[in-house]
Amino acid sequence: MRRATTALRVRATPLRADVAVRVWSPGQGALPLLVVHDGPAYERHARLTRWARSKISEGELPPFRIAMLDPGEREEWYSASALYARALVEHVLPALGASGPPVGVGASLGALALLHAEVRAPGSFGALFLQSGSYFVPRHDRHESGFGRYGRIVRFVRTVRRVGRPAGAAETELTCGAEEENVQNNRVIARALGAPLHEVAGGHDWVAWRDAFDPFLVPLLARLWSR
Repeated sequence: MRRATTALRVRATPLRADVAVRVWSPGQGALPLLVVHDGPAYERHARLTRWARSKISEGELPPFRIAMLDPGEREEWYSASALYARALVEHVLPALGASGPPVGVGASLGALALLHAEVRAPGSFGALFLQSGSYFVPRHDRHESGFGRYGRIVRFVRTVRRVGRPAGAAETELTCGAEEENVQNNRVIARALGAPLHEVAGGHDWVAWRDAFDPFLVPLLARLWSR
């Protein structure tokens, strides 16, 4: 299987910054696209491209590309930032040249940022796979109130709880460690979205996120990309 990784820097005008992206592809031509927040960390800790090669080689998934996004100013960009959502939807995604709406994958704040972007611009993604999202709810997460963007996240989560899944928004699945503190707010947001939440063994860590790929991400991608 031919493999190539290309480094890109996408100018994101709303952020007045570049978003660094590494795009992995197993071949030529128009292929489905997986867009991954905290992409370098997913590659380092969850062996993302090794997993992709295995699933493609075994015929469980068709050939697809992976765009691994560097988090940049992570605590600002991934914390329900309207500027980052605009940059992602209007600048980064078009620059990646997807053959159709991409699938977004992210964990913790990275999951929150994907959901925020899709809520603001429904249909930007074909599906979302959100792991241990940081959906702060004061009842469960007041201990996070020292985080600089706590209030902004709480306001966004309240909006989702009030409005639910917007018309035309992407199919969404969530995973969360059954033993982690985020499980309560993930249950809240899953109910609001009417989305499945897969509670897995483990906590808020790369082992739990990596181990959720095969039981849950593979069938989501196979179903979406066979249409």
